[in-house]
Amino acid sequence: MIDLTATYTDHYEIAMSQAYFGQGRTDERAVFDYFFRESPFGGGYTVFAGLDVLLDALQSLRFDEKDIKFLREQGLAADFLGYLEKFRFSGDLFSSREGDVVFPVEPILRVEGNIIEAQLIETLLLNILNFHSLVATKASRIRQVAGDDAVLIDFGLRRSHGPGGYYASRAAVIGGFDSTSNVRAGRDYGIPVSGTMAHSFVQSFADELSSFRVFAREHPDDCVLLVDTYDTLRSGVPNAIRVGQEMQERGQRLSGIRLDSGDLAYLSKAARRMLDEAGLSYVSIAASNQLDEHVIRSLREQGAAIDVYGVGTSLVTGSPDAALDGVYKLAFADGKPRIKLSESTEKISVPFAKQVFRVLDEEGNFWGADAIALDDESDIEKMHHPSDPLKSISIEGLRHMPLLHKVMENGGRVNGPQSLSSIREYSRERLAMLPDEFKRFENPHIYKVGLSERLKRERDQLIKEQREKWKH
Repeated sequence: MIDLTATYTDHYEIAMSQAYFGQGRTDERAVFDYFFRESPFGGGYTVFAGLDVLLDALQSLRFDEKDIKFLREQGLAADFLGYLEKFRFSGDLFSSREGDVVFPVEPILRVEGNIIEAQLIETLLLNILNFHSLVATKASRIRQVAGDDAVLIDFGLRRSHGPGGYYASRAAVIGGFDSTSNVRAGRDYGIPVSGTMAHSFVQSFADELSSFRVFAREHPDDCVLLVDTYDTLRSGVPNAIRVGQEMQERGQRLSGIRLDSGDLAYLSKAARRMLDEAGLSYVSIAASNQLDEHVIRSLREQGAAIDVYGVGTSLVTGSPDAALDGVYKLAFADGKPRIKLSESTEKISVPFAKQVFRVLDEEGNFWGADAIALDDESDIEKMHHPSDPLKSISIEGLRHMPLLHKVMENGGRVNGPQSLSSIREYSRERLAMLPDEFKRFENPHIYKVGLSERLKRERDQLIKEQREKWKH
């Protein structure tokens, strides 16, 4: 895997940091927000993932000797290189909990620190959180259509974008997957590993039956046979049945068969009948081959007899979106609120250090609105649309829960790492609290995100002041 030293960044982060350093701004405090503008896949929500990976990276972030040597060759100032040699991230992070359901525009994570350290970590932060959240959301959608009874396996490492497949396996579990074919991710993250065989294994033998028998002898406790190398229903399944019956006679059980081509709905139903008639009703049927949430939904609607889905390319590449548009914007610096203006009102940033409140209904489920407020606010009665001044909604009397909590203080984690299983379970619980209209694939209901009255007033005043400057 890539060694994440502090040169895992874009050049302009270092260029800006040298300019800050040259101005003597090393102690200037700054606040940056991480958020995104649109949920992926045309969906109504995003699963926030990657936080633990980010915190681990920030705790150990350094410019090593190789970094300093390279940066010296780029012509950076000697005194700034001396600063970088001693660099350690010492800021504070306030974040939503990993696995939570989050929505466009709202701050998901807030960074507070000196302006150089807060600037230097931008690329690393975006790289980790955008990718993890994209894959976790994709996995969540697949779990949603597969149902709780299906087994989902990440098969994507060979199709991933380089080392991204390592982290994709972790994100997939947060989104609801059960296991992975990725042995390294299984080792490092405690993810159950799973795999069957390739067509090449079957082809390497004189006949299909011999290959199945050898595999069954070597893997008596977890034997899954790939049945479509030659002819699924006339060769593969009959040979798997024969091996399964031989295993029964030895006091063993064939775990499953895998379909990797053809009409998966038709073949799975035919294979199920054949297995049941042979007394092998306990044998599961797995399917793979370019699956995604839409294909799986179609298979379920057709009554496919599939128990296990192996999903690869679409999962680990976040297809068709390929990227989450997460951004990192300055909100406060040197004791003053900072704002980015734009001719597109939806791209005008929200200044100040902020808190986000999730509004809950009487049963404790998500009411359908999150309110962005100033960090020192606690009781929000009304929220306004971030870019449409004519839209507002009352949330008076409704319970609201703060989402941003301190997770890093002075460069150190506030709490230790969470287990992947606990993050996955939390995400499952939070998704269950989200009404179904926000989870549908076609025209999902838009989750309302708005500004508190006080924050809107402060932002409007800042916009007015900035525009007044243009007149002079």
